[in-house]
Amino acid sequence: MPTPILVTGAAGFIGHAVAHRLLARGERVIGVDIVNDYYDPALKEARLATFAGINSFAFERLDIADADKMRALVRDNNIVRVVHLAAQAGVRYSIENPFAYERSNLAGHLSVMEACRHAEGFEHLVYASSSSVYGDKPMGGEGFKEDEPANDPVSLYAATKRACELMSQSYAKLYGFPQTGLRFFTVYGPWGRPDMAYFSFTQKILRGEAIEVYGNGQMARDFTYIDDIVDGIIGSLDRPPAQGEHRVLNIGDSHPVGLMDMIETLEQAIGREAVKIMRPMQPGDVTATYADVSKLHALTGYKPKVMLAEGLGKFADWYRAYYAAA
Repeated sequence: MPTPILVTGAAGFIGHAVAHRLLARGERVIGVDIVNDYYDPALKEARLATFAGINSFAFERLDIADADKMRALVRDNNIVRVVHLAAQAGVRYSIENPFAYERSNLAGHLSVMEACRHAEGFEHLVYASSSSVYGDKPMGGEGFKEDEPANDPVSLYAATKRACELMSQSYAKLYGFPQTGLRFFTVYGPWGRPDMAYFSFTQKILRGEAIEVYGNGQMARDFTYIDDIVDGIIGSLDRPPAQGEHRVLNIGDSHPVGLMDMIETLEQAIGREAVKIMRPMQPGDVTATYADVSKLHALTGYKPKVMLAEGLGKFADWYRAYYAAA
């Protein structure tokens, strides 16, 4: 019987999808999540309910920043592979709630690394970073590359994610266990996060409410469908770097889409036109994101398959089905 893989943030959007994919290929999974109220806990509980009856899945409701419990969990289950996705997300939320980021992102990441470094025969820690570490970088003809400087964060969230990368770099060298940080670029799809623009826009359009379009609609994002993201995460997990090495990889679609184009595509998926209120850029936001995924492709063969129109169509179908049943 394989040793279980630990997935933190298992009640979250990406963690839920990763856990299901691992289970589908015959892995045992232990999921961890505190199930906080940053957004609707009922959605998180509904994600967890999809694991009901799966004997190879176990769930622990705990705070990843509790170092003693995390270390005991890893030790008692002989865990040697971890996909660490739990974090306090969101750029604007950090303005009023900075200490949530200190605990979840900094103390939480340190707690997970400490548990890993004490695990016998530990093989690989894959953790979530973010495209936000690049700061408000102008988008040229090429995507953002991992070897570019990432020393000018414009949000506390970005600063904590960059700090996690630096912490992992030091731990890999000090304690000799392999780590991979994945810089996610705007993940979307069914079971997504209500704080993301495409999700909140859908809610408002279907209610007949106006949507607020920040940056006067002049922003662009590298929207990446959840199934493609999971491909990259598991491909990375299966190919650890050498002992004592730490690497950072972009994981995105590599096709940035303008915000107004995304809204138009969403309107087509929903079948309704949005009433739009244009707003200026918000503190902590960046103008554009654009992933160069050549390193991830070379390592895993990663190649996104789901284009935005298809992905938003799948999301709209899920949204209607989920909220009709809720």
